[in-house]
Amino acid sequence: MKIISQNEIDRQYACMEKVRLLNGTGKRVLVRTFGCQQNEADSERLAGMAEAMGYVRADSPDDADLILVNTCAVREHAEQRALSITGQYKHLKEKNPNLIIGVCGCMVTQEHRLNTIKNSYPYVDFLIGTGMLYRFPEILLAHLENDKRLFFNDEVEGNIAEGLPVSRESKIKAWVSVMYGCNNFCTYCVVPYVRGRERSRQPDAILAEVKSLIADGVREITLLGQNVNSYGKDLDCGVDFADLVKEICSLDGDFILRFMTSHPKDANRKLIDTMAECGKCARQFHLPMQSGSGRVLTAMNRRYTPEGYLELIQYMRSRMPDIAISSDIIVGFPGETDAEFEETLEMLKKVQFDMTYSFIYSPRELTPAAKLDCQIPAEVKSARMERLLAVQNEISLAKNLAAVGTIQRVLIEGESKSSADMLTGRADSNKLVHIPRTPESEAKLGSFANIRITRAETFALFGELAD
Repeated sequence: MKIISQNEIDRQYACMEKVRLLNGTGKRVLVRTFGCQQNEADSERLAGMAEAMGYVRADSPDDADLILVNTCAVREHAEQRALSITGQYKHLKEKNPNLIIGVCGCMVTQEHRLNTIKNSYPYVDFLIGTGMLYRFPEILLAHLENDKRLFFNDEVEGNIAEGLPVSRESKIKAWVSVMYGCNNFCTYCVVPYVRGRERSRQPDAILAEVKSLIADGVREITLLGQNVNSYGKDLDCGVDFADLVKEICSLDGDFILRFMTSHPKDANRKLIDTMAECGKCARQFHLPMQSGSGRVLTAMNRRYTPEGYLELIQYMRSRMPDIAISSDIIVGFPGETDAEFEETLEMLKKVQFDMTYSFIYSPRELTPAAKLDCQIPAEVKSARMERLLAVQNEISLAKNLAAVGTIQRVLIEGESKSSADMLTGRADSNKLVHIPRTPESEAKLGSFANIRITRAETFALFGELAD
């Protein structure tokens, strides 16, 4: 792990000032984000640096002077979408030769994708891998001064850069990265190759960021890491993830704390006990299962068993009977038999997840699973996915129907995406809750409200103010 020095951070701020002077006023930036919450957090940092360089947010690509495409590499579909969007910006560059286009993130940390964009997308001005994002001001300045295309391969050892500006999308919700990278090397996953090894931020730096957010009125804070349960293992400070959660929850302020993602092999009873004892910790746990088959889990290099997974779930519910549990499921991993897929369906029925995020297996270059010769035909994977969704949707609906008549504490976030007559928020369980838009409910925007649930659908709850 490499800690970026204060001198280097100061140098980036000096570059920000030079860009601001070069550009003058009125320049606009658009940041387009693909992928996970960590990518969203990275994009907020990129936007913060851009704003420090004098840029303001653009409403669309058409009125942008700088476009940043922050990419994902977890699935082929995400990469193809990012490439397609980047391709659509070609005509903007033809109309406005001064438009600057940068592509960054996980996808371009892979050498084959970097070469694809370098050779096939000549209108892209620079590429930045995940470990180099802190050098964005320096790279943009070099392009402005020399008008040359720039391609930066990643710094393999990984790093942590503190003290850079952040421009957050929301005033009431915030992502806080507690660690970066992954050491697990699941055989299907490209994350260790594009995010590097696990490296934790110092507890003091995290606490200072969280305190600042609370002081600014943020109501929901989500701690991020590829495997938050590994937090602190690379530090010699005697603080693990459960300790960090407990310390944050002890801070003054009206807020709720969430975290993701946990690995079942590392999630432990200490963390569960801490959640049960901390009133500010959301009664929600995202615990990716991936498969209900022991053989498939071994082939995935997940290093836990279905029995161990169930035992962890049972302990959670013994300590927090009201906890909402979500999971990730992969359908069609190479070699998965019909019988093994049935084991996954049985696990869904046993666990009774509140919700799942299910994905059809997508081969990723560099990963061992992509080299297996027992790939599942696309039509088989699609049929299995349909069956899995049918089972889970039935469970999710039953779980939501059970909430009708209860009173839920909900953070009211804003207007519903589906109707201007409704407001939307998230319950402690992280489930969407819609309520009618009235003067009384609008007064609750950005704060918590008690909502009586009156109706339920598979993916959302509906209710009314109860206070």
